Amino acid sequence: MPPKSKADGAKKARAPAKRKLAEEFPPGEVLTDNAKKKWKLGSAVGQGGFGLLYLANEDSSGSVGADAPYVIKVEPSDNGPLFSELKFYMRAAKPSLIGAWMNSRKIDYLGVPKYWGSGFHEKGGKRYRFMVMDRFGVDLQKKFEENGKKFPRKLVLQLGLRLLDILEYIHDHEYVHADIKASNLLLSYTNPNQVYLVDYGLAYRYSPEGVPKEYKEDPKRCHDGTIEFTSIDAHKGVAPSRRGDLEIMGYCMIQWLCGRLPWEDKLQDPLYVRDSKLRCRDNIDELLKSCFPSENLPEEMKKFMQEVKALEYTDKPNYAKLRGILLQGLKTIGATDDRKLDFGVSANGTGPPSIKVRATFSRTLKRRGRTLLASHNAVCIWKVPPGSWPMPAEGYLPTAVIVCNYRANLFSSAGSGW
Repeated sequence: MPPKSKADGAKKARAPAKRKLAEEFPPGEVLTDNAKKKWKLGSAVGQGGFGLLYLANEDSSGSVGADAPYVIKVEPSDNGPLFSELKFYMRAAKPSLIGAWMNSRKIDYLGVPKYWGSGFHEKGGKRYRFMVMDRFGVDLQKKFEENGKKFPRKLVLQLGLRLLDILEYIHDHEYVHADIKASNLLLSYTNPNQVYLVDYGLAYRYSPEGVPKEYKEDPKRCHDGTIEFTSIDAHKGVAPSRRGDLEIMGYCMIQWLCGRLPWEDKLQDPLYVRDSKLRCRDNIDELLKSCFPSENLPEEMKKFMQEVKALEYTDKPNYAKLRGILLQGLKTIGATDDRKLDFGVSANGTGPPSIKVRATFSRTLKRRGRTLLASHNAVCIWKVPPGSWPMPAEGYLPTAVIVCNYRANLFSSAGSGW
């Protein structure tokens, strides 16, 4: 089965060749879920796989406004993806289950979308399946691209901590996600400091009734998932597992930190990608050096990947130990988990500023009379005296390299610590 790649967009790795597309319903259409609760559709706001997404609210005499708190996903009833997703939501994402788990862990939120209802709807002689869920904001892939394909180190570690909460919860409820990536991580519609893992179309019940599935390679399932992030087990055709979720998470975090994984130049060759991951699993230092050739290696990522490597297929991960590794990473850069997601330059200088902020910094340097040491092929080297740049001493570079786009009058750092 062909793997998913960036070019595939929302297409699923297990999708059959032909599926029906959902027809668009007019605003005001009322759907009744299996619990006899009525929901009113607003305007269509997007397409997910082979279904349509609508703004929605509980049925009332008024119309559904632009600030509606819910969305409803609608697909033809004989399509598979929404049915697969529903199995996860109905078993593991009821608000009461999520609330109880949050209380037991003493956390203020959990990034698992809540299941609010589902059912069937008939129109024009056709039958449709639908599911009601929370409305979300922008996905992290858009934020990643807006940030020049790098996230601040503090942000990456905090996203990792939130993901560990999510994965521990779904693993405790017998499921693995199998497709963690930035485009499946959405910010809350109302709180930009909360992130949610969505799209459970590939979610797999790895331990039905508490009995873990055995390791078994199936050539027909090789390379399932999103090719650049999918686990080594998936490359071998093995069903998803808890260690696989953590491996995928590790690849995501490394990409967010450095901008690109070593095998991203040949994503159309799944065997090359698989073999590259195998080499990197056996030599984690090699993986990190290839991703961070001119920077201090993030020691926490080395420890995280070593912990994942040590897991057997059916092992339960030590989530507390993994959290400790990421928290130590925050301590290393002089930060704490303040539960605020800052996509710009952090106070400790550990992430790249946005384009707008870079331009502001470059103009500030000019106004303060910094010396331009060299200029060649649109690369400018600015002398930055010690103590004049907001970086920790550990990651300090006495010279910052700034790549200049003169036409747009914008600047981006090519040095570390930005």
